[in-house]
Amino acid sequence: MPSEPKPVLQTVSDAPVNPQDELPYRRRQQALLREFGTAALQTRDFRQILQNAAELSARGLGCSYAKVLEYLPDDHRLIVRAGIGWPAGTVDRVSLGADIESPAGFAFQTGQSVVSNHLQDETRFRTPKLLADHGIRRAINVLIRRGGEGNTPFGVLEADSPDPGQFDDADADFLAGFAGLLGIAIERQHADAKLEEARDHEALLTREMSHRVKNSLTSVVGLLRVQARASESLDVKNALENAAMRVSSIAEVHDHLWRGSKVGFVDLSDFVGHLCENLQRSAPEHKLQYHSDPVIISADKAIPLGLLVNELVTNAVKYAYVDGPGVIRVDAREIDGHLIVEISDEGMGLPEGFDINQPRNSLGFRVINGLVRQLMGELKISRNTPRGALFTIKFSLDPP
Repeated sequence: MPSEPKPVLQTVSDAPVNPQDELPYRRRQQALLREFGTAALQTRDFRQILQNAAELSARGLGCSYAKVLEYLPDDHRLIVRAGIGWPAGTVDRVSLGADIESPAGFAFQTGQSVVSNHLQDETRFRTPKLLADHGIRRAINVLIRRGGEGNTPFGVLEADSPDPGQFDDADADFLAGFAGLLGIAIERQHADAKLEEARDHEALLTREMSHRVKNSLTSVVGLLRVQARASESLDVKNALENAAMRVSSIAEVHDHLWRGSKVGFVDLSDFVGHLCENLQRSAPEHKLQYHSDPVIISADKAIPLGLLVNELVTNAVKYAYVDGPGVIRVDAREIDGHLIVEISDEGMGLPEGFDINQPRNSLGFRVINGLVRQLMGELKISRNTPRGALFTIKFSLDPP
């Protein structure tokens, strides 16, 4: 339940203006219309817009009561959604009849502004209990329309005063101007809500798609590993296992896509952690150490990066340590808008004169080169300290 707006104390500038001061009075009304129009454009807080409309329109008419009424079609009532001067417990609880025999209902049903300067003697309408309980003598009711043909009006903007005096047609026009601006603001809020709903639906569909892709890829991984186990050829077995690990890396990205809070992006730290845990299970004899800064990265970059990590860690597992187990490290950090990823080992190192671009190199290295190009990045190969190999990948990060 939203908190009740606090009544605004009337200041000297809020007091009714003598009819002899008509020009300053109307100028102040125009200034308040401009103030409200500016404020309505600067906020997306729907309740604040309604409350500003009630407060500023009351100031413009020099009265101490005003309210915004929203039409409830199921109840055929007009409920108070914002107001000034009314006691706690009025907003969102008190409602008025929307039939043609009440001033607000007449304005809502006909679209005509209703000015009543003698509610106690009114014969056209009944006086709502809320007004009678607060000694309201005069009131103006104007329709709050919404943009677009066929749209049901939002409700009614009403200004009330317990003081003797006269509201005139110019006052009704002023309040109608407020209602017009308020209707535009309400329609904008409605459009924003529909856009947000569409975005949420799109995000839901995207996550569902990623979830299904992940499940499909997991099934492919399972089939590849079944075929690998059934193969009698060691080369075929290794090729199928390598293919399974590559597909598994892509599946890991999609798993994080459908679970993530931002559609199309993954948390690199979480993603790298899960990927390395899977790689560790495939090579339990080695020790895989990993660290990543908490960077948000797009799927377009996460997929080739995941494949790169898979290829380089797998190569280290196969070729770095020929005499026994060893340590393989994965480190990812962000520096000046670039991601620096290092995969290193302390094994036997690469042979003298090794050139990753030589066509005689394995499929794995050709895949690595292709993935680096896909990232539009750089690959640097060097000796690790005190021994082993160090692969450094650097590429630019797009803003999330």
